[in-house]
Amino acid sequence: MYRGCLLYASSLLILGAFYPRALSESTDGRFPSVAPPLSRQKRSNLDKNPDGTTFVWLLQDSYEGKTFYDTFEFFNYSDPTNGAVTYVDRDHAFDKKLVYITDDNKVIMKSDNTSWLAHGQFRESVRIQGRKHYHTGLFILDLDKAPWGCGVWPAFWTIGEGQWPHAGEIDIFEGVHDNQHNQVTWHTSPGCHLTPNATFTGSPVIMSGKQHTDCNGLLPGNPGCGIVEWSRASYGPLFDAQGGGVYAMKWDENGISVWSFFRAAVPQDIFDGSPNPSTWGPPVAFLHPARCDPLKFFVNHSIIFDITFCGRFNELKIRLFEVLSYE
Repeated sequence: MYRGCLLYASSLLILGAFYPRALSESTDGRFPSVAPPLSRQKRSNLDKNPDGTTFVWLLQDSYEGKTFYDTFEFFNYSDPTNGAVTYVDRDHAFDKKLVYITDDNKVIMKSDNTSWLAHGQFRESVRIQGRKHYHTGLFILDLDKAPWGCGVWPAFWTIGEGQWPHAGEIDIFEGVHDNQHNQVTWHTSPGCHLTPNATFTGSPVIMSGKQHTDCNGLLPGNPGCGIVEWSRASYGPLFDAQGGGVYAMKWDENGISVWSFFRAAVPQDIFDGSPNPSTWGPPVAFLHPARCDPLKFFVNHSIIFDITFCGRFNELKIRLFEVLSYE
């Protein structure tokens, strides 16, 4: 039996940036057609660009409750990472209660963790991909529990349209086995690099004795460029024990930032429905635009959740997680 093969979510919110004076100039679909007057926004909830211009984040899509799975496609093909998993279709997933919604509107996604399998038989699990595509935004996931344990590999990520990795991949939440640290990773076409001296609280991945900053997903082993969170409550048993938390990814012309908050540290403005990342402190991971254009290397992303087992977890991450597991 596998431990903790359960993803227990409250909601996933997608917000778009709104610049009140620039609304008529926007042509990329980022701004809603109708927005509340600026006078109704709290001054403390105005986000600010490096050049001093202000904007607010307005709700674009909310994935939660009884309709959560209505907006996702179920992937039921062979695992691209060669995991020991059988991804099932929508009907099978609901029939076997691998996905369901509780009476209090909690979204459950899990793998089979009760069956005794014959040698060589793969375990049933779920991978879903959102139908909608986004080009920039603020993505906020409220997660009460996440899978962990022997051979387990869960992830919450976004991926671009077209041939991988030319529209980019952003791994927001990803852990493996008995690790206790989340890793944020970007995979791109050649030309995108992590800026290691940018402001973030995590640690760049070390490869061959030095920080690996090349995000090129076409390199041998597909390492991408990754940053490991410092907190042991960002993934694994401690994350579950203290009630989960919130992951947030901000993607705009200023770069791509990721925050994670354990339950007691979730900012009040998220609960209030008026998130302002500029008040959250440094992100755990940040891809600076100076060495990677976030609007060029990341295009039209859809959301993916999956739980797989073992598989071709790239060599860089395997070595990294082995080191962290024995700290």
